[in-house]
Amino acid sequence: MNSWLIALLVVLAAGVLWWWLRRRESGGVRVAVAEDRIDTLIGWPPQATRVMTTPERIAFGTLVRALPEYMILAQVPLSRFLSVPKRNSYSDWLRRLGYQSVDFVVCDMTSQVIAVIEIQSADNRNSDRARKRLSRIGRSLKAAEIPMHVWTENVLPSADAAREAVLPRPTATATDAAPVQSPLSGPASMALGKANDLFVDTDIDASRDDLIEAPPSTWFDEFDSGPTPLQKR
Repeated sequence: MNSWLIALLVVLAAGVLWWWLRRRESGGVRVAVAEDRIDTLIGWPPQATRVMTTPERIAFGTLVRALPEYMILAQVPLSRFLSVPKRNSYSDWLRRLGYQSVDFVVCDMTSQVIAVIEIQSADNRNSDRARKRLSRIGRSLKAAEIPMHVWTENVLPSADAAREAVLPRPTATATDAAPVQSPLSGPASMALGKANDLFVDTDIDASRDDLIEAPPSTWFDEFDSGPTPLQKR
């Protein structure tokens, strides 16, 4: 074959490849522009729904009766109560695990997490996907020293059994019998009421710089997290 014919075929192949790439790129741009033009409310009309399923509502009532002196929060993302270093991409951590929510978080009155409760259906117990999710969440909670309790929705514990399982066993010390002193006294204490004292970190030195506070609700707006590609089923 003549050299000029080979050169012509190479040029034609390069031209076809360039045309195909340009067509693919322009198609992607048109799809992105079309998606941007979709109004959020029109494209995805919102509708109020319930936060918890029926078994979750029963479990919530059990926890409230079992732990009246603690906060019970439902459907809390891990990123709301776990703090991770920022030396690696925070967006990647959010996509991998941070957006996962746990069913219930048990907190003391200063909103410090002391335990996590997960409610499983009988079907999910045999689901490989559910087991992997619980395993990933469990490893993170174990690293943060937060105990996780997994309950099955059709065999929920009683209030007494739930309290026994969730609360750590008290350790007898010489200071246990000492009365708890309110940080307020006199008219100020009477005005605020005894209940408000439960929400104050009375036993923590405010000068410490290692206290971990909850991030504000706009915390994640500062991180540029790209869209996560949908997995094909």
